[in-house]
Amino acid sequence: MNVFLRGLFVWMTCLLVGAAEPAAEHAILIDSLDALRNYAAKDNANVRLKPGTYRLDQADSSHFLRFTGHDSRFDLRGVKLLIDTKLFRQPFPRRERDSFYCAIDLVGDRIVFAGLTTENYGDLPGSQSRNKIFNVVGSGVVLRDIEITTSGSSPWGYGSLYGIGGGDVRKMNGIRVGYPAVGTKLINCRVHMRAMGHAIFVQGAVDTVIEDCHVDGLLRPTNEILAEKSGYAFERGFKTRSPHFSEGVTVGPNGEILPNEMIALSEDGIRLYPQGGGDHATGATTILRCTVRQMRRGICTGLGRAADRVIDCEVRDCVSTGFNIGSGDVVERCRADAKYAEALSCPYVNSRAASVDLEILDSRGGLANDLVATINGQHHAVALRTLRPEFIPPGMVIELATYRGYAYYQRNATPTKTQDIRLRNATPAKVVTNGATLVAN
Repeated sequence: MNVFLRGLFVWMTCLLVGAAEPAAEHAILIDSLDALRNYAAKDNANVRLKPGTYRLDQADSSHFLRFTGHDSRFDLRGVKLLIDTKLFRQPFPRRERDSFYCAIDLVGDRIVFAGLTTENYGDLPGSQSRNKIFNVVGSGVVLRDIEITTSGSSPWGYGSLYGIGGGDVRKMNGIRVGYPAVGTKLINCRVHMRAMGHAIFVQGAVDTVIEDCHVDGLLRPTNEILAEKSGYAFERGFKTRSPHFSEGVTVGPNGEILPNEMIALSEDGIRLYPQGGGDHATGATTILRCTVRQMRRGICTGLGRAADRVIDCEVRDCVSTGFNIGSGDVVERCRADAKYAEALSCPYVNSRAASVDLEILDSRGGLANDLVATINGQHHAVALRTLRPEFIPPGMVIELATYRGYAYYQRNATPTKTQDIRLRNATPAKVVTNGATLVAN
């Protein structure tokens, strides 16, 4: 689909989404999940589920509630859905489209799904790692005012130290937007990560907008892990599978968990994948006024193939990087601290033409980090500033042409020279060029 046709399609989809939001007073009031299932396959449904608490403990496929109708509105304000984690390990008949588990599957186009609060119970890990609460693959879907609290992953309490998938790792993710979705909007969604996994991620979808969303996770110092007298890490001699580095955390040459490090118990706050649904590239994504707290990476657009926009967002207390960007990405009026990892990472040695305007928040009281930013690639324009010089502890640096921090994973890439970087540094952090060339501002 060429750029003109894709833009026309998204414009028409937005108009139709507006038409698909009928007035709440005309909605059909229902009072059970069985009744909700009855409307899930209907077109032009306008349904309000009676406020209250409901238990989702039965399903006939690995996609527990599947909404396939078009142009429908589901009003779930005041509804709390308790999801039994045993469903994520049931041996359902497997169809190709159901190759993973999810609680709510939005397949139909131009669905408006609003107001739901979900919480898992049972705390059982699933039978695989591709578990998620929401899966959005319909075009023009609006997911609004959703609140999710995840749980039910294994091993819990060690973040990425013991892997990010496969093996013993069983994850529980928040919201996925995937191919063939076009023009999805996530508005005022709140994801509280109490499980290993990503909060919000995009795989192969095009023109996604993530607006006014909030993500929070939990951190844990490695000193607390090393004090354990039993459990998963204790049984493995406090050794991970990876030597030297594990998703933002330094480990020993034989994988030893080191003291005085900080780990995130979950993965990324908002993350773009390169593709999804086969080799369908993830299209441009816009992220507006979002906040991420205490995750592995905060907002990660760098893996997406398109040029993405991140505007007026804030990231705090993440342990791999605050903003992870790549070619063509634009970061405007954003904020991040550098307590546990660099506030900004442009780690990719072949990245080009990113543009960044970032305020560095109070980075005092951190642990195991002296990087404010890492920058690789060519032709980037980066402006870093802070409101108060004391927010940047002495000895912190902005480092170019580097494999430090999250750029560690680029150490085996075929590099191009880091050059033509337009850097405006209005912080007290020292700039370390490592031979990179700067362009005068």
